[in-house]
Amino acid sequence: MKRLYLSVFVSLILLFWANSSEASSVEQAFKNKESDVQVKGLGTVIRLLKDDNQGSRHQKFIVKLASRKTVLIVHNIDIAPRINNISIGDIVQFYGEYEWNRKGGLVHWTHRDPNNRHIHGWLKHKESVYQ
Repeated sequence: MKRLYLSVFVSLILLFWANSSEASSVEQAFKNKESDVQVKGLGTVIRLLKDDNQGSRHQKFIVKLASRKTVLIVHNIDIAPRINNISIGDIVQFYGEYEWNRKGGLVHWTHRDPNNRHIHGWLKHKESVYQ
C-alpha cells in the first residue's frame, strides 16, 4: 500500500512539474486567444468523447492540466494509431497545434504529417507514443 501511495505522489509531482514548465504555452495561447501555435503539455484524462467519424476520423478526449485548465485533444486515427486502452484518470502527454476556443481550446495535429508540410505531433500514454 505504501508503494501505491508513493507512486501516486511521485506521479502528481511529475504532473505538476511538467505542466508548470511545458504547458505554460497552452495557458499563454488561451490567455492571448491564439491559434495555430505548437504546444506541449501533460494532463489527466477527465472525459472520453465519441470518435468523430465525419471525414477524417478523430479520437477525442478532454485532459485537465495541473493549472486546472481543460483542453480537448483531437487525434487523427486515420493517420496515427488509436489509443485503445485509455481511461479516465490516465495521464497523457501531448505535442500538437493549439486552436483557441472559449472552453479551453483544442490540440490537434498530434500525429506525423504524411506530406511533411506540418510539424509532427505526438501523444504519449503509458510508455507508448502515438504519432
